[in-house]
Amino acid sequence: MNFDAHCDIWTDVTHHYLDGEHDIFRKYHYERLKKGDIEGGIFVIWNDPPYDKDPLKRTHQMMDAITKEEPECADIMKVCRSYMDMMEAKADVKMYAFIGLEGLKSIGEDVDMIDEFYKFGARHASLTWNEENPLATGARGSKDRGLTDLGRKAVRKIQDLGMILDMSHINDKSFWDVLDVATGPVVATHSNCRALCDQARNLTDEQLKALADTGGMVGLNSFNEFVHPVESEQTVDNLVKHLIHMVEIMGIDHVGFGFDFSEFLEGATLSSFSSQATPYTIGLEDASHVPNLIAAIRKAGFSEEEIEKFAYKNWHDLIRRVLHE
Repeated sequence: MNFDAHCDIWTDVTHHYLDGEHDIFRKYHYERLKKGDIEGGIFVIWNDPPYDKDPLKRTHQMMDAITKEEPECADIMKVCRSYMDMMEAKADVKMYAFIGLEGLKSIGEDVDMIDEFYKFGARHASLTWNEENPLATGARGSKDRGLTDLGRKAVRKIQDLGMILDMSHINDKSFWDVLDVATGPVVATHSNCRALCDQARNLTDEQLKALADTGGMVGLNSFNEFVHPVESEQTVDNLVKHLIHMVEIMGIDHVGFGFDFSEFLEGATLSSFSSQATPYTIGLEDASHVPNLIAAIRKAGFSEEEIEKFAYKNWHDLIRRVLHE
């Protein structure tokens, strides 16, 4: 079984609901995830372009779509608000999804709005996508701008509520500023190693070690441009090299998966991800191909017990430690 700590399925669900469709997870996603042995993960609310121009409106649209979708797919997938919800879903042989917030641009300067999202069911949050906002600075923002005073309040609120605090997409200065404030585990749900692919969205060895020191984790990202700078080398085998490097720096208990599959997105949304025609790693084109990655990890010499840690056990342990029951 595999846990995917970063998935944009709610974006696709919202697009289809706004087109008048329903029961989207079953129609467009269930069989692919089942084939890839994905049992659950974090499905994020993201203000995808061009809808990021009014991020709060888009966030509420997505919340409405989730509210409508949840009962439609309840027989095959459970939306979770706690560790026990996840355990119940597993016992019932259902897939499961935690609601995440990929960036908090939608709250503007109203940090208390995080409480509204928590009451709705969000159990994960990052401060920014790639942009600068009133809280922090993303990977495409100024390298000299970091966390703001409002951002510090947001970090404290996220962790006090028992939400997973995510550093993927944040810039280096904001990263270190957050760690100065954080009091518990901090994660990067979908980032790779900058030592192997010099990309702003990837993490330095110092950052990897710092996340492990908080008791946090990093999720291996399948997005091709974070794997290797040469398109022909953006392969599963080279992605496994990132996993090996993470283990060497962080230890085996701090590494999992955060695939960030995007093949089901379209138009402006997809173009915001990649400059290449095919935004995926060769051999890991979508969730159904995850067994290829597992086979490559096994070939690299990891034991079955270690593979289970990467696949789901490490994320499950973090969820148990972070979420307030």
